[in-house]
Amino acid sequence: MTAIILQTPSSRRDDTLPGENEVVGSENDRRIRKKLVRRSDRDNSQQIRLGVQALFLILNLWIGLQFYLFVRWAESGGLGPVASRPAGVEGWLPIEGMMQFKYTILTGQLPVLHPAAFFLFTAFALSSLLFRKAFCSWLCPVGSVSEYLWKLGRVIFGRNFTLPKWLDYPLRGLKYLLLSFFVYAVAMMSATAIGDFVASPYGLVVDVRMLNFFRFIGTTTLIVLAGFVLASLFVRNFWCRYLCPYGALMGLISMASPLRISRKESACIDCAKCAKACPSVLPVDKLIQIRSAECTGCLECVAVCPAQDALSLNLIGSTGSRRRVPAWKLATGIGIVFFGLVGYAKLTDHWQTHLPQQVFLKLVPAAGEQHHPMIGENSE
Repeated sequence: MTAIILQTPSSRRDDTLPGENEVVGSENDRRIRKKLVRRSDRDNSQQIRLGVQALFLILNLWIGLQFYLFVRWAESGGLGPVASRPAGVEGWLPIEGMMQFKYTILTGQLPVLHPAAFFLFTAFALSSLLFRKAFCSWLCPVGSVSEYLWKLGRVIFGRNFTLPKWLDYPLRGLKYLLLSFFVYAVAMMSATAIGDFVASPYGLVVDVRMLNFFRFIGTTTLIVLAGFVLASLFVRNFWCRYLCPYGALMGLISMASPLRISRKESACIDCAKCAKACPSVLPVDKLIQIRSAECTGCLECVAVCPAQDALSLNLIGSTGSRRRVPAWKLATGIGIVFFGLVGYAKLTDHWQTHLPQQVFLKLVPAAGEQHHPMIGENSE
């Protein structure tokens, strides 16, 4: 006979796991809960995800160093060993990636200038479509740093803070508001306008302007960034949750993903550990499937679940069937999409922007003097 557990509602959501034949509560106030069947497998999802995050952080740091050396070389007038521009820096230009994606769809031709922006945007979007919002919790360096900050804050202060719903919901809408602005701007551009923008002096050095923003950061901007860092120590994924338009886009795309975090009610013991662990503060313990655009596929809820087969990432079939997807398969799929598209771009010579060095030697030192084409038109 299967053992049962009786407990009061007040004891449902503590961190104590039920023991066999445990009875809690008065005779008139008892609820039945199943016995915990502990997991027999060892969950290594967070170790795998940490490894992927570290790989992409190192990759981005390497690209950033290469790009900095390239800019310094161009600013010096080409003195010293020739430094090449790393095309991977275009992954930090999400708006241009959207523009290049639209250009390719409209013209049926891959872009000649900044083509890596198209392939990287496609890789990130495809990863979100296939593997939930995995870009944010597995690949994005800003997302990784944001996660490390709130975990550091939990160590320092003993806890993180959750904003009340009346404030949380409106703030979450900010990233969608920002996204709508950028989507509208790109939607209003024709293929010709996109091509002209990318080929303009401003478009050719927009990545340099981005670097210079941080190289020559002002006091006000520094204070704002420090505020974001401080807020991230207290509130989990503050930037990603409330302000990142790119994450908002990836989240909307991820709603069509065939993967879902699924909860098996018959195995769940209602300990609520999954909901407490969720960085997106989703009620995982109350839902059968997580379909929210806020779910990043981080698998932290799955990692802390103590019950056998209660919570898992599943491939949902058209017939409603479910197939469990372990963390290593998720990491492998993300890697295939990312390195597959990047490898294809390099093999077909659609990765680098092929411009004479003299163009960079002329434009990079004067990057701050270049004006957005639309602003230039309006000012004439």
